[in-house]
Amino acid sequence: MDNINVLIIEDTVEESNKLVKLLEENNYTVSGIARTFQEALALFYKVKVDILIVDIFLNGVPEGITFAETITTVPEAAKPFVFLTSSKDRQIFERAKLTKPYSFLLKPFNELEVLYAIEMAIEKFYDQSDVFFTEEEDTVISGDSLFIKKGKSLKKVLLTDIIYIEVEEKYCNIITEKEKFVILISLTKILKLLDPNSFCRTHRNYIVNINKIVEIVPSDNLIVLQGKHHVTLSERYKDLIKKVRTLK
Repeated sequence: MDNINVLIIEDTVEESNKLVKLLEENNYTVSGIARTFQEALALFYKVKVDILIVDIFLNGVPEGITFAETITTVPEAAKPFVFLTSSKDRQIFERAKLTKPYSFLLKPFNELEVLYAIEMAIEKFYDQSDVFFTEEEDTVISGDSLFIKKGKSLKKVLLTDIIYIEVEEKYCNIITEKEKFVILISLTKILKLLDPNSFCRTHRNYIVNINKIVEIVPSDNLIVLQGKHHVTLSERYKDLIKKVRTLK
C-alpha cells in the first residue's frame, strides 16, 4: 500500500485544515473533506478511501456515528475509521463504540495520536504489518547517527546534534540543535541504544548529551545545556559529575 488515501469528515474548517496539513506533511493523500452526513456518504462511494477520520458531531448532531453505522452495514464496503470529538458524554461514547472504530480521540487532537491511530488502523484492518516500518525500525542506531521515523520515512539525525532527550508520557522528545523529534519509545529502551560515554541519565525523565553540558549546579539540581536548555539533575544520578572532566 504505497499511497494511503484519507477521507476527512469534519464540519469545522479550522479543524479540517489542521488535519489536512498534518496528513500531507506525513505523506498521506487527502481524498476529500465532507462537512455533512450527505456529503460524507457521497464522497465515500465516489473517491478512493483507505481510512476515514470522522468527527462525531456534524453541525451539532452526532451524524458522524450515523455515518459509521451506515458504512458498516455492508461488510464489503467497510473501511477503517477513527473518531474525533470534543464530547465527553458517556452515552455518545457507548453508541460510538458499537460501530467498532479503530480509535476514539478527543479534541483538541494530539498530532502524534492521530498519526499513530491511522497507522494502527491501517495495519489491523488490512492485515499488512509491512505497510509502515515495524516498531524496531522506529528508531535505528547506525554508526554515528540515529534514524528516526518521520511519516513513512526514516530521517537521519547525527548523535552529536542531540542535546537531550525527555520522556513525556509514552513518548520521547529528542531535542537537537535545529529541531525536535517525538517518537514512541521508552526512555530506558533508547538509553540502551546510546553510547554511555556520551549520553547519561540525569533524572527519570531526562537523558543528556554530556558533550552539550555548559554548567552543572548540584545545589540547585540543575544542568545547563547548549542552547540555554535546562534539565533536572536528581540525587540518584549525581554520579554524572564524575564523568564530566571539564565544564565549558
